Amino acid sequence: MRKRIGLFAVVLLSCFFAAACSGNQQGSDQEQAEAELTISAAASLQNALNDVKTEFEKDHSAITVTFNFGGSGSLQQQISQGAPADLFFSAAMDKYQILADEGLIEEGKNLIGNDLALIVSKDAASNVSRFEDIMSLDTISIGTPESVPAGKYAQEALTNMGIWDKIEGNIIYAKDVRQVLTYVESGNVDAGIVYRTDASVSEDVEVIASAPEGTHEDIIYPVGILNESDHQEEAKLFYDYLQSEKAMAIFKKYGFKGLN
Repeated sequence: MRKRIGLFAVVLLSCFFAAACSGNQQGSDQEQAEAELTISAAASLQNALNDVKTEFEKDHSAITVTFNFGGSGSLQQQISQGAPADLFFSAAMDKYQILADEGLIEEGKNLIGNDLALIVSKDAASNVSRFEDIMSLDTISIGTPESVPAGKYAQEALTNMGIWDKIEGNIIYAKDVRQVLTYVESGNVDAGIVYRTDASVSEDVEVIASAPEGTHEDIIYPVGILNESDHQEEAKLFYDYLQSEKAMAIFKKYGFKGLN
């Protein structure tokens, strides 16, 4: 009788430990399945990154990628003030460097480049054929230079071309480069200055000219993993994926330039 009781106890304990191990494994799998990355990224990356997300999640089904798109300066300020994010993908080196100087980013890479373009609506009659022609326009939109890198590059280019002082009073500022694009598409402004990649995704605007080489700093997009990320392993997977041939092909499809 005692032997039977002892055997029963052993079996019962074995079942208990098996269930506990199974429960821990299920919990681990569930935790992995619920891993969600938040990527703070420049608005100009929206179309390309949505395609990258689709391909990445096919290969890494346990990870969900969520984007917070906006002006790089606004995103940098959010992160500096404690907003949660796992990676920062900026359209300007200086915004990225602020976070690096604050000790919030250590590992990063200058990944892609872009060009600056003057655009008008296809539906609006316009005599603009070069940058100098915008001096005759009533309204020109650019991103707010303090927070939107495209706006900063635009101001720099227009200053170096001797145009800025003549049109400053006609500038309509936007919260990010996509808002500039919307203003031009809707005809709310006569012209706008955006990244060439933004113009390429719209069927409603026409690219008039690219900013002459040397009139503004090189447009470089750095990306890095935030030290405060709660998902360092998953963030590293996405960071590495952004540098893959598949991801770079997507960026180039949308007009971005490789830096290697």
